[in-house]
Amino acid sequence: MATRPETAKKILIYWMDGMVLLMGIAFVATIAVAAQMGMIGWVGAAASITCLTVVLVMFSLILRDAFDNRPRPTVKLLVSGVAVVAVLLLPMPRDGSFMTWEVVAYLWLSVVLLHLPFWATALMGTALVTAITVMQTGHGGPWQAVLLIQLCGAVLMPLAMWSWRWLWWTIRDAHDSQAAKSRLAVAEERLRFARDLHDLLGHSLSVITLKSELAAKLATKDAAKAAAEMADVRRLTGESLTEVQLAVDGYRSLDLDEELARARAVLEAAGTRCVVEAGTGELPPAARALLAWVVREGATNVLKHSSASRCSITFADGVLEMRNDGVHGTNISAVNGTPNGAGSGLRGLAERMTAAGGAFSAGPVRDGEFVLRARVPA
Repeated sequence: MATRPETAKKILIYWMDGMVLLMGIAFVATIAVAAQMGMIGWVGAAASITCLTVVLVMFSLILRDAFDNRPRPTVKLLVSGVAVVAVLLLPMPRDGSFMTWEVVAYLWLSVVLLHLPFWATALMGTALVTAITVMQTGHGGPWQAVLLIQLCGAVLMPLAMWSWRWLWWTIRDAHDSQAAKSRLAVAEERLRFARDLHDLLGHSLSVITLKSELAAKLATKDAAKAAAEMADVRRLTGESLTEVQLAVDGYRSLDLDEELARARAVLEAAGTRCVVEAGTGELPPAARALLAWVVREGATNVLKHSSASRCSITFADGVLEMRNDGVHGTNISAVNGTPNGAGSGLRGLAERMTAAGGAFSAGPVRDGEFVLRARVPA
């Protein structure tokens, strides 16, 4: 699941590459038709096609450089800008029956916005609009209409590119915040457990230390009192051990309803649609704790070892079933109800269920699904 933001990034970039490729094909076809009709020479057509190719290829490369952050202007940006000037100055079909070549300049301006501050981009855009308006007016037509068209191109294309990258930043930040939230939850739980252990053991160990020192001093003077102090030390040690065991058991105990809700939230946050149909209110505490571990390990298995788009969690007749559609090959299979080749989590889960008198199985089934089943003891 951690690769999903990178997958979204690739989709966005490849989508833009496809649009640029289609634009390039249309440009080349237009120039070829114009040359075939004698509107421009073949030498000028070849030069124009070369400059257009440089602009479009550099656009894709520059976009990749500036997708994650705002880099400093590079040689690629300069080379692309020179090629844009060449496109505008070289012979092109400009009688209104062909494409508007000025879109190439605004395509370049859109990646300039990813490198330079807004005010610098605005200055460059103003210069481009002014120069292109003068050139277009020289070919005929009212300058007011030409200026309006050029302003629209100079504003809309950079705005679209900025929105495009903002969408990726939003996806990336959402993923990073989810990961940070998970790390924070783990850190908070560790701090809570450390605080509980400190509260439990701090006082007991201090008393044990004092009584041990006192017993050592009394050993040569009053053996009976020394023995009594050591008996207290032994009692306190046993009580402390019991308290630690209770604390660890409380730390390791899970609530089934909370785990179901957490599994659904985590899976849906990772892009997996999760449906939960589990009426577990009548289960005894021991069975609920076992199934809570099943849900936790099952959800972890889906997150780590699959790219599932949907997952269902059901409970009926003492059997909890988790089914997802994210199997990759047959790397996990069930043999006699025990995961063969599975990770330590599923193996440990199978051992836990078997030791408690239940049953456990996990493995791929038909149609590329993976099914995990756990039956609690009657």
